[in-house]
Amino acid sequence: MQFIDLNAQQQRIKGKIDANIQNVLAHGKYIMGPEVKELEQTLAKYVGVDYAIGVASGTDALLMPLMAHEVGPGDAIFTVSFTFIATAEVIQLLGATSVFVDIDPDTFNIDVNKLEEAIIKVKSEGKLNPKGIMPVDLFGQPADYDEINALAKKYGMFVLEDGAQGFGGTYKGKKACSLAEVAGTSFFPAKPLGTYGDGGMCFTNDKEIYEKLLSIRVHGKGSHKYDNARVGINGRLDTLMAAILLAKVEIFAEEIELRQKVANRYSEGLKDIIKTPFVKEHNISAWAQYSVLHPDREKVMAGLKEEGIPTAIYYPKPLHLQDAFVNLGYKYGDFPVSEKMASDIFSIPMYPYLGEEDQDKVIEAIKKYA
Repeated sequence: MQFIDLNAQQQRIKGKIDANIQNVLAHGKYIMGPEVKELEQTLAKYVGVDYAIGVASGTDALLMPLMAHEVGPGDAIFTVSFTFIATAEVIQLLGATSVFVDIDPDTFNIDVNKLEEAIIKVKSEGKLNPKGIMPVDLFGQPADYDEINALAKKYGMFVLEDGAQGFGGTYKGKKACSLAEVAGTSFFPAKPLGTYGDGGMCFTNDKEIYEKLLSIRVHGKGSHKYDNARVGINGRLDTLMAAILLAKVEIFAEEIELRQKVANRYSEGLKDIIKTPFVKEHNISAWAQYSVLHPDREKVMAGLKEEGIPTAIYYPKPLHLQDAFVNLGYKYGDFPVSEKMASDIFSIPMYPYLGEEDQDKVIEAIKKYA
């Protein structure tokens, strides 16, 4: 059994992928070829926004909107510690300060009440400028954007949706990556919509932000190649990656439905055995991972390994305890929910083509060892 079986999907659409790759090889426009624009238009329509900008990675998809907002030293960006390092890394790269906020113990997403407390604290201290909020749609479930956007409006900040894991999910009938002023997602191979390499995309309805992102994506390009309106990056999505995604997006909606079936079977079989994921009634998760909690996860994971079942831990050490962020001055105990999740969580195989027999094997193994 594999943790994620990318080959099962590839075999289903291999002919389309091969044809799309051959088209790129034939026209030879490897940088910013027509497939990039087609993918942008396709995914903007899917998400329900006016503009989409293909970029080189999920990390660039978070970095570039911060650059568009001219985030820098003295600015505070509020986000979570229980996430992948890219979320906070991009803040620190620009010289700004990550202000971590603890998570909701049920959804693993940012705790909105603690978010407002953190904003008030920073404002009262007067050392940093509260500039933006970066919620994370962890494991595929969107955060509480109505409340988050209301707080941003109240305190004069922007919201950047980290939809790296959330793409394909839904919040109150709206697609992930349409839930804030600007959003970024990742096309890393293991994501719900992944390519065969790195890639990402930004989404927005704001024309001014869109135009800035277009410039930042190509070294701060102005009116032509050698006119630089600002400092930018080389953040372009490769044409080949876009071509592969165009083949995959045709079956993406169906794959999201298949992920629901896998998750529902897991949840039904495991609900009385182990702490299973909680998805709010108004949400649909993209199920980037299926993560469970157990106070003795090492024992359970060792048992699953004996049965030939792979597992993974997302994330074993919260960002506020990482050496990379020691400059922020956080310590163990500052975010108890994040720390508890990091000590108990592990993920089991999750992908659209995971057969019922394999799912039942996982369920029975967890019953045996949990």
